[in-house]
Amino acid sequence: MFSPMQKAVPSPDTTSAHSLPEPFAGWFAGRGWAPRPHQLDLLDKAEAGLSALLIAPTGAGKTLAGFLPSLLELAASNPARNSPVREGPHTLYISPLKALAVDIARNLEMPISEMNLPITVETRTGDTPQNRRKRQRENPPDILLTTAEQVALLISQPDAARFFSQLKVVIVDELHSLVTSKRGDLLALGLARLRQHAPGLRTVGLSATVAHPDDLRGWLVAQRPGETPLAELIVVDGGAKPDVSILKSEARVPWSGHMTRYALPDILALIKAHRTTLVFVNTRSQAELLFHELWRINEDTLPIALHHGSLDRGQRRKVEAAMAENRLRAVVCTSTLDLGIDWGDVDLVVNVGAPKGASRLAQRIGRANHRMDEPSKAILVPSNRFEVLECQAALDASYLGHQDTPPVREGSLDVLAQHVLGAAVAAPFDALALYDELCSAYPYRTLDWETFERVVDFVATGGYALRAYERYAKIRRRKDGLWRVANPKIAQQYRLNVGTIVEIPNLSVRLVSKRGGRLGRGGRMLGQIEEYFVNQLAPGDTFLFAGQCLRLEGVRDSEALVTKSQMNEPKIPYYGGSKFPLTTYLASVVRGMLAEPERRADLPDQVREWVDLQGVRSHLPRRDELLIETFPRGKRHYIVAYPFEGRLAHQTLGMLLTRRLERMRLKPIGFVASDYALAIWGLEDYSAAFSGRGPAMGDLFSEDLLGDDLDEWLAQSVLMKRTFRACAEIAQLIERRHPGTEKTGRQVTVSTDLIYDVLRSHEADHILLRATWADAATGLLDIRRLGAMLARVKRDIVHQRLERISPLAVPIMLEIGREIVHGEASESLLAEAADELVAEAMR
Repeated sequence: MFSPMQKAVPSPDTTSAHSLPEPFAGWFAGRGWAPRPHQLDLLDKAEAGLSALLIAPTGAGKTLAGFLPSLLELAASNPARNSPVREGPHTLYISPLKALAVDIARNLEMPISEMNLPITVETRTGDTPQNRRKRQRENPPDILLTTAEQVALLISQPDAARFFSQLKVVIVDELHSLVTSKRGDLLALGLARLRQHAPGLRTVGLSATVAHPDDLRGWLVAQRPGETPLAELIVVDGGAKPDVSILKSEARVPWSGHMTRYALPDILALIKAHRTTLVFVNTRSQAELLFHELWRINEDTLPIALHHGSLDRGQRRKVEAAMAENRLRAVVCTSTLDLGIDWGDVDLVVNVGAPKGASRLAQRIGRANHRMDEPSKAILVPSNRFEVLECQAALDASYLGHQDTPPVREGSLDVLAQHVLGAAVAAPFDALALYDELCSAYPYRTLDWETFERVVDFVATGGYALRAYERYAKIRRRKDGLWRVANPKIAQQYRLNVGTIVEIPNLSVRLVSKRGGRLGRGGRMLGQIEEYFVNQLAPGDTFLFAGQCLRLEGVRDSEALVTKSQMNEPKIPYYGGSKFPLTTYLASVVRGMLAEPERRADLPDQVREWVDLQGVRSHLPRRDELLIETFPRGKRHYIVAYPFEGRLAHQTLGMLLTRRLERMRLKPIGFVASDYALAIWGLEDYSAAFSGRGPAMGDLFSEDLLGDDLDEWLAQSVLMKRTFRACAEIAQLIERRHPGTEKTGRQVTVSTDLIYDVLRSHEADHILLRATWADAATGLLDIRRLGAMLARVKRDIVHQRLERISPLAVPIMLEIGREIVHGEASESLLAEAADELVAEAMR
């Protein structure tokens, strides 16, 4: 944050009339720096009491710009260090990541110390000890760096009005990453409450990647009925264009899979050729596998580390400290290091696998070089041939500066229910006053009174179907009309369960010793692993975790007990880890690449020839066409579709299509989905079934799939129940944590599944079912995106009846029935299967 990013800006270039007082002017001059124009512009906005959104490229000094007005005001208000103890903080800095808050605090301490400023700075995250949190409320710092969840906790305290009475500014870093999630909904409601405690509160949003700036400008300020006020906007143009390329490897790019084993020597060579490299992957399982494989060929024992969210917190902090001190040559990591952390001397970002979004790629690229006037360097390493197309699309987007961050979401009802409960925990509330406050939050600006009343009723009773059960009555109405918590225990449970990050049920992984068949007690904690993954294992199974091949010995209480395996190759290749969906923008670019030959000129020869041959053997769809191929192979018949709408939407489509095929008596057996295509196989001749004599393929892919077919499937869908469970936890209908105890994942699942079935039968319009449907539209089921695709292609479906597999179908066909076991033997088997399919496709 406070780095040589300032060095190239001479004082005469600044356009603001502002001149910095001492010791600030001397501090800048002593380093050969000068404030950048946008930093002084933001200072002018602050002095006028205006909220603002600052959009600037990585390395432009956004964070310094956000803090500079606070540092100046605090230094001027207490020059002799003798002001009375504060009631609460002057500035709140809100970060999307705990690690980012810690990093910013470390960087902020440097100029405060060097200028001897009478300013205190502290962090408050989920990792902060309870005794320090208590002390912060009694003796608060001037600047508090925290997270959305901690804001929700602080405003639920009985003394919140006093604590925030002197708050002047809230700085929200990486704003784009918060506003598109439920964490953003929670924070927007928190800001609405903070404005009640601190009238005149100013907000500052900082972001490098913004596709819809007016949404963010509205999010930062209080909304009024019939109006949409916007924060001021400061945009920093320029900055060096990033140096981004796709890996040119001599090895053959695989047809399918996500291991990227073919590129391991190339990745290690890149690490050797640079000072510090961040190697990004999209899932924790990929991180574990890639880290393991890199160390297997790391003959020079270069210091390479691993970082992802399931690792023990102490291990993550050690890696972060080593990075900051430039003691590592590379870190294999997931999105935990995506956002604006300045990790030492990083000079290269390697993105293994397709980035899945232009804005996500821009964010990751910005971790390298972290200076505005010098280009960041990144290399994309596609795992398979379709990913080559996606990487090229992302490369084009990077060159053009396109962004594809989603728009600000409509506020979630489960988050609203949690906030209503939190308001009662803080103090009894008047419903009308609270409603007006909620409507001032941008995601809830269109909230109608009837929905609000139903949310309050849900918090008070659980809803019509559950009101007979006392356990769901969280708040009660007093005789004076104010709502209060039902009892003090409710307040305690609320604070234990606050937040919108629903944790996947985890078990701790403990490395134990084993002698004479007996397991030792104690042992080092390695981290946390998903409970459902462990449930699939049997004692003796081996798997990768924390960069090691481990053997499961058993489960004791909430711990998975493991020993080090003597095997180099795990029997079970990986555990969970969510995968980002392909953004609609990149999907559109990939479809355009298939449709327009001139856009394929920069593709590697082997990939360009594959795509060109598809046009000869079958068909290359236009941008808005949906290509569907049917062909026989062996004793089965196949339908392969190419929607390019992401794995989640394709999985939902596969479930719906197979149900429809069953009703048509066309005997489907199964389906498989990727980010790019969907394949269904069965026993009937699909080419003949969908010929001129029978139904058209457009009938199978009609929009009414999302009508009765969807309702019928969702009635039994495990995915829908998982979505409901998350909503129930966020709304605190079901609490995972209780004072002194915690429910297991299995207990929570059983409870929510029963409630889900009751509500579907007796109260289909229950608030939580509405929240679940809204999540399903864009979450695990991606129904909204699927509906948009079906509407787009309803008159543009191209059905190709083929005698054999097409070149474009080879990757998805390799996924059918594939056992996910990694290693050189499996790679060889996959290559043999690919050669057989390719030979058939090109015959």
